[in-house]
Amino acid sequence: MTQADLVIEGRIATLADEEGFGWVEAIAIRTGRVVATGSRAAVEGAVGPRTRRMRLAPDEAAIPGLSDAHLHLAEGGLSADRIDLTSSSSLEAGLAVIADAHAALPPDRWLEGHGWDSDRWGGWPTAEALERVAPGRRVAIWAHDHHALWTSQAALRAAGVDDATPDPPGGLIRRDGATPTGLLHENATRLVTRHVPAPTRDDLEQAIEALAARLVALGVVAVHDPGALSLQTGLGAAFEAYRRLADRQGLPLRVHVAVREEQLAAARDAALRSGDAIGDPAGRVRFGWLKLFADGTLGSRTAALLDPIEPEPDRELPPGTERGVFTTSPETLAELARAAADAGIATKIHAIGDAAVRAALDALAPTVGRTKLVPRVEHVQLVAAPDVRRFGGTGVAASVQPVHLRADADNARRLWGARAERLGYPWAALLRSGALLGFGTDAPVESIDPWPGLAMAVTRTSPEWRGKTEPFGGHNGVSLAQALRAACAAPAAMAAETDRGRLGAGHRADVVVIPAAALTEPVAFDGPLGTVRPRLVLVDGEVAFES
Repeated sequence: MTQADLVIEGRIATLADEEGFGWVEAIAIRTGRVVATGSRAAVEGAVGPRTRRMRLAPDEAAIPGLSDAHLHLAEGGLSADRIDLTSSSSLEAGLAVIADAHAALPPDRWLEGHGWDSDRWGGWPTAEALERVAPGRRVAIWAHDHHALWTSQAALRAAGVDDATPDPPGGLIRRDGATPTGLLHENATRLVTRHVPAPTRDDLEQAIEALAARLVALGVVAVHDPGALSLQTGLGAAFEAYRRLADRQGLPLRVHVAVREEQLAAARDAALRSGDAIGDPAGRVRFGWLKLFADGTLGSRTAALLDPIEPEPDRELPPGTERGVFTTSPETLAELARAAADAGIATKIHAIGDAAVRAALDALAPTVGRTKLVPRVEHVQLVAAPDVRRFGGTGVAASVQPVHLRADADNARRLWGARAERLGYPWAALLRSGALLGFGTDAPVESIDPWPGLAMAVTRTSPEWRGKTEPFGGHNGVSLAQALRAACAAPAAMAAETDRGRLGAGHRADVVVIPAAALTEPVAFDGPLGTVRPRLVLVDGEVAFES
C-alpha cells in the first residue's frame, strides 16, 4: 500500500455509497487524495515513517467538504460594503439605516444595498420615501430576493426613466398612474443598474477573496457562481477577476463561473466550453454554465404559474400578471439553450413557478448529454407532479436552496394556496424521481452559512414560524444522509467532478471536521446541525481553515 502523507482516525462519514453515511474508522491521504479507507487496521498499511496522524476527538466527526451549488460569490463579496436592510423590520427602520449611510457618503456617490422585504414592511417602498431621508441621492437597493430594485428619483433621472418609459420585455416599472414609483421588477431593474458605477478591479478581487475565506471557514470548498448582470462588459468584470485570481492561485476553494445571456456571444467567441479552466489550470477556477431566467420570484409576485396567484385584498396586481411573469419566453429559452449546447456550453435556468419549471425542462431536456456539465434548473420551488418525474427521466438536475423555505413559507401558503404544501419545494419527490438534487444558499439573498439549509431540508420547520409548528409539506423532507449528499456530492456531479464530494479512494481529500452531535442528535434549525462551525477544513489534503 502506498505510504500516506496523512492518516485521519475517528468517526468519518465518507458518503462513498449511494445510501447511508458510509462510516469508516480511518482514511489515508497522499498528495491531496484519499488512497485508503476502512478500519484503523486496514489503513495501517499506509502508515510510514513520514506519515502524520490526526486523531479526531470523541465528540468530533469528519465529512466531505461542502459545495454551494448556487452562491453569487462576486456579488456577495461586494455586498459586504453596502447597506443591508435584512434585519430592518419596517420601512421606517430601513429609512433610518439609509439616512445614516447617506450622511456618511460623499454627495456624488451612489448609495447601494439590498435586503428590504415588502411583505415584512407591509407594502412596496417608494422613491418619495427615499427623498425624505436621502434628498437628491442616487439610490439603488435590491429587494431581499434581488428581483426588485428600489430606486430614488435621482437614480431614475440618471437612467432616463420617466412617465414615457415603456416596460421592457420581461420587466415591470411599478407606477402611480403613469408616474414611476421607484420600484423596478425583473428586467426593468437593468434600466438603472447599467448606470451604477462598476467596482474597481482591486475592490472586486478583494471582495471575492474575503468571502471565499469566510466560506471555507464554514466548510464550503467549492462554489457555483451564477454570475451577476450588473458586472458585465464583454465576459464580465467578475469573470476577468476570477481569471486573474486563478493565475495567481489566490483562491482557497474551487469556483465554477457562469455567464449570462448578454455574455454568451463573448464566451463562444473565446471558444470557452463548460468545464474549461479559466486562467491557470491549477488555480481552481473553471467555466460553468450559461445562466438564464425563466421567471421572477414568489415574494415579488413574478413567479410564472400554471394557475393564477391567490387574490390579496391589500395588493392589486398589474394587469396581465395574475400568473406571474416570464422574464424570458419559453421559445427563447429553448433557442438559447440549444445554441449554447452547440458550443459545448451547458445551461442553468432560474425557474421558481410551476409554469417556469415546465418551460425550463422543455428547454433543457434536449441538451442533456451534449455538454460536459449537467443542464439544471435553479430554485424549483413549485412543480407540477408530472414535471417532478421529468427531472429523473430526462437527466436535468435540480439545484435548490432549502433555506429559502424559512422566509417563503407564509408567502407560499398565502399566494399559492393548497398547491404550496402539496407541490412546493418537492425535495424528497425529486430524489424519488431519480433526479440529481444539489443544495446551495443563493447568498447574498440568504446567508452564506450552509448549515441551516441542511437542517431545513430534513425538518421543513423553523422557529420563526410562530403558531406553525408542523412541517411545511413534511412528506418532502429528506434524510440527513440525503441532505449531506445534496450538499457535498451532487454539486460536484453537476460539475462533472467525479473525484469530489465523497471520501472514497481516489477522491480529493476535502475534509471538514465538525461536532459529532450534528450527525447524531435530532435535527433542528437551531440545533447542532443548523449551527455547525467546523474546527478544521482540508482542501486537497492541506489545511485551509483551522479554528
